[in-house]
Amino acid sequence: MSREPGAFRIVEHLQKLGEDIDAGSLRYHRKRVLVSKEFTFDAAHHLHCYEGKCKNLHGHTYKVVFGISGTPNEVGITVDFGDIKDCWKTSIEPYLDHRYLNETLPPMNTTAENMVVWLFEKMEEALRSRESYEQQGMRTEFVRLFETPTSYAEVRREWMIHE
Repeated sequence: MSREPGAFRIVEHLQKLGEDIDAGSLRYHRKRVLVSKEFTFDAAHHLHCYEGKCKNLHGHTYKVVFGISGTPNEVGITVDFGDIKDCWKTSIEPYLDHRYLNETLPPMNTTAENMVVWLFEKMEEALRSRESYEQQGMRTEFVRLFETPTSYAEVRREWMIHE
């Protein structure tokens, strides 16, 4: 049986926990790792004190990317992608998707620069409510909010903590 990289073969034996690999080997390391998940939402807004097209009511298909770090648990998972999705679906998306942002977000000008900080705060709050948050040292490292496919605002953990 060849184990050389790139060699095509059909798997004949599916690895079994307890026979081919022991539970203690599932976590390969204890290093901090960043995982990232992105979401899209459609929303309308307008800007105050702005002379340009964005002063009028208009909409975007936004894309938001969350970078979350932590240390792997006993089976080697740092942050379950499903947990990030659950945080998004329950704590953040209801304020954004198919909404008028000037109405659903805190009182602020709904610029990408303001919204990205709000998104960071909401994800941190949602992660803190998770049981595994403390155990694995989970934290939001960055949030990137695309207002168009080529224009985005970003906030990073070090900027949020040291400002």
